[in-house]
Amino acid sequence: MSELIKGILNNQNSFQIRNENWESTLEISKVGIWDFCASSQSVFFSKPSKAIIGFENDDTFGQNINDWNDRVHPEDKEQYHKDFQEHINGIKPYYENKHRVKHKDGSYRWVLDRGKVIEKNKQGEASRFIGTHVDITKYALNELKVQETLDLVVKQNSKLQNFAHIVTHNLKQHAGNFESLLDFYKEAQTVSEKDQMMEYLITLSKSLSKTISNLNEIVTVQSKQKTDTEKLCINTEINNVLTDLNYHISENHALIHNNTTPDCFLNFNTSYFHSIIQNLVLNAIKYKHPQRHPEIHISSTCTEQSIEIQITDNGCGIDLKKFGKDIFGLYKTFHKNHDSEGVGLYLVKNQIEAFGGTITVESTVNLGTTFTITLPN
Repeated sequence: MSELIKGILNNQNSFQIRNENWESTLEISKVGIWDFCASSQSVFFSKPSKAIIGFENDDTFGQNINDWNDRVHPEDKEQYHKDFQEHINGIKPYYENKHRVKHKDGSYRWVLDRGKVIEKNKQGEASRFIGTHVDITKYALNELKVQETLDLVVKQNSKLQNFAHIVTHNLKQHAGNFESLLDFYKEAQTVSEKDQMMEYLITLSKSLSKTISNLNEIVTVQSKQKTDTEKLCINTEINNVLTDLNYHISENHALIHNNTTPDCFLNFNTSYFHSIIQNLVLNAIKYKHPQRHPEIHISSTCTEQSIEIQITDNGCGIDLKKFGKDIFGLYKTFHKNHDSEGVGLYLVKNQIEAFGGTITVESTVNLGTTFTITLPN
């Protein structure tokens, strides 16, 4: 009998040693263990599991079965519960989910969560689950960076293809016009005819120079890897732009209200900011309604996350159903003004996007237009 007892004790000691070795191995590998009992509504989290979110020394964490669930990021909760339920329902052989969990310090950690039903009750319902937690924050953030870089490359490639198409089309058109006019010049038989062809050539030459200048400006905006920034007072800089435009404003009897707040500041490139405001204000004046003087309201809203600038006019408006998708396209025009070039809004959009911002438009024909610029603060 003594030999039997001794053998049992040796087995127990051996099991305890193996168990301690497993726990030590898991702790070294930083793989967390969770164990959920549905019948008793209790959950156990190993120390490495709790360490992922800063609760390794908190013995109370896990006393509430929702201690982990409540810390799952709101955007990840739906898929988190769905994946777990699909395993319970037998749709998936095991449970697996990647989600963010709120750390004790308020930040979020990415976790690879895996588990499996290991026991069922007499009714065949899942009664016990066991699983693992692995901190994949570094991997997840690197994956996001790679995806962001890929998205940027795709976007830039699309811009490059579009730009190449525009350059080819426009320069080919100018070259064709030059060739035709030179042929006419050769065929002209009188001095007056030759002089007339020369005037056409001079006009075409100026048009070509302006096209090249516009294309060069677009390339400059798009190719800059880093653009100098300054802390700008929005109200002050807008007043500076309006001062520069004073001749156009007075000549068109325009009334402009700068309602931006004096305490709203923005880190931005000064030249870009002036160009954006100038283009939008001049557009509002250029496309004024024929039956009323232009009236423009400029306002701002500043929060910790973003800065919003709105420019509203009472002009002709734009038919967004017809032209909405092309409004910020290069050389896209929507009015019959002889000086419409379709470059200004394209440049404005590129300058805003260079700083991670967006621009949107709302417009009603014959009532007016509102451009909304949103920039990260």
